[in-house]
Amino acid sequence: MGDMVNLFGTGRFAQPSDQEEPTDEAQEAADEAAEEVRRRLAAEAGDVEAMSVLGAMLLRRGDFDGAESHLRAATAAGDRAAANNLGVLLHQRGYADEAAGWWRIAAVAGSAAAAHALGRHFRERGDEPAAEYWLCQSAEQGHVLGAYALADLLEHRGDEAGAERWMRAAAERGHREAAYRLARTLDRRAGQKRDEGDTDAADEAEQWYHQAAARGHRRAALHLGTILEKRGELKEAGRWYLTSAKDGEARAACALGFLLRDAGDTESAAVWWLRAAQDGDGNAANALGALHAERGETQTAERWYRAAMDAGDDNGAYNLGLLCADQGRTTQAEQWYRRAAYAGHREASNALAILLLRAGDETGAEPWFSKAAEAGSVDAAFNLGILHAGRGEERAALRWYERAAAAGHTEAALQVGMARMRDGDEREAERFLRCAAGGGSAEAAYRLATVLDARRPLTPAHELGEPAQEKSECEEWYERAASQGHRRAQVRVGMMAAARGDVVEAARWYREAAESGSRNGAFNLGLLLAREGSEPEAVVWWRRAADAGHGRAALRLALVCARRGELAEGQWWADRAVSLGPREVGERAARLRDALRQELSA
Repeated sequence: MGDMVNLFGTGRFAQPSDQEEPTDEAQEAADEAAEEVRRRLAAEAGDVEAMSVLGAMLLRRGDFDGAESHLRAATAAGDRAAANNLGVLLHQRGYADEAAGWWRIAAVAGSAAAAHALGRHFRERGDEPAAEYWLCQSAEQGHVLGAYALADLLEHRGDEAGAERWMRAAAERGHREAAYRLARTLDRRAGQKRDEGDTDAADEAEQWYHQAAARGHRRAALHLGTILEKRGELKEAGRWYLTSAKDGEARAACALGFLLRDAGDTESAAVWWLRAAQDGDGNAANALGALHAERGETQTAERWYRAAMDAGDDNGAYNLGLLCADQGRTTQAEQWYRRAAYAGHREASNALAILLLRAGDETGAEPWFSKAAEAGSVDAAFNLGILHAGRGEERAALRWYERAAAAGHTEAALQVGMARMRDGDEREAERFLRCAAGGGSAEAAYRLATVLDARRPLTPAHELGEPAQEKSECEEWYERAASQGHRRAQVRVGMMAAARGDVVEAARWYREAAESGSRNGAFNLGLLLAREGSEPEAVVWWRRAADAGHGRAALRLALVCARRGELAEGQWWADRAVSLGPREVGERAARLRDALRQELSA
């Protein structure tokens, strides 16, 4: 394919090397014909070995009539290989019982191949004890197919140790399917032991995958590519995915597509997704749908999502729901969500519940949230917490928040931390707040900072000329929250900077908070500007704070007006301060208002 020329040209994936030279088929045919003539002459002269070999040659060619006479003659002369091949011929002609008789004669005479064939015959008849006996005879003589068939029989019976022993024996003798199945067994064992830190089984599994893949086993190549991709060896992973995909493994073509997409080669990715989707891979069809949806080609995207759904991939219905929801087709979105949800798709269950909740159907939404949460959806567990909290069912809400928090949900951890603070369990509150703050929650960072701030010992005020003190942990959390736009944290960071004597830094944070709508930020910025001699600008920020309901800002404005002799306006701001409070501010403002009133009436 032309696309692959570019792919290899990038050096992203290694190219297969050392390809074999093409064989001269004509020469081989001539040599075989000459060999047949020699064997036929020797057979006519009574050479038993020649009869046996000639019969085998004709059997491979499909000349059953010609082969049978030579094989029967060699068998009559006691040639066990001929007896085995005669059994094969009769089996292919449909005379299974007669074939078994000749296989038995050959097996008793020591033919491992005949013992294997006889074992297979008995297994097909349902006589497993006899099958095991003859397959064991074959395997113990080193017959690779006998070892594999015996391993398969023992695995079917549940004899894991025996199955692994003979599967390993077959794999060591080059049986690629045995190598693949042995790798799968070791892979499953590695999954069980991974938590214990045991990687021996995983390493050995990879070796057998590699051996099977090198012999052309396409599923082994797929698994090997998956292992290498997880380890970050993307170039080598891509090589094995490519090998498997060229051999017709749709899952490998799909995986190769994702690898190419992540590398920025979307066009080549689409080529492999298309091949995989056409072979019935639902995941690839979904990927194509998502690709077209990103390009705004919604009709094409919908077609591929439907193809994914037809391939048995429930993500197709879920993605169709998302597509319809984005287009405002709520009724259709609900239908597709329901289809995926009924099939057990947990994210579809959560999406359906949200859709119902937005439509005001809380009763219908709750069971779907529960189904999604029980299936492991962290978002659904958090949403259930919100649902119960909205009803005032705090205990039930906390239970779901805790479940979501345990799975790493940031906002759920914040809610649990706040609940622990209300209960007075500061240690547990801090633990959950740290989790939420570490996950990026600005509110959690602010609340954690307040917890740590309350424990800080009082420090003396900073004097000019003294070296600045190192920032405490609580200040670092305040700053993290402030940098994420948390207004109260911005005010607090400004106050700490002012306490250190860093007026510029304090003004920066106060201004950010004030411009975001913080009345405390505006008030504090006004104080700072007034101290620096910029009262006109301070009045601008105090006015903004007072308009937002800040009583102290209103009192400051009343005082400024009184100083300037603007008595009527001062009285108005004093009245405003009295109404806004708090109590001590109201008391001062009332005294100032009364004084201004007397001055006006004098």
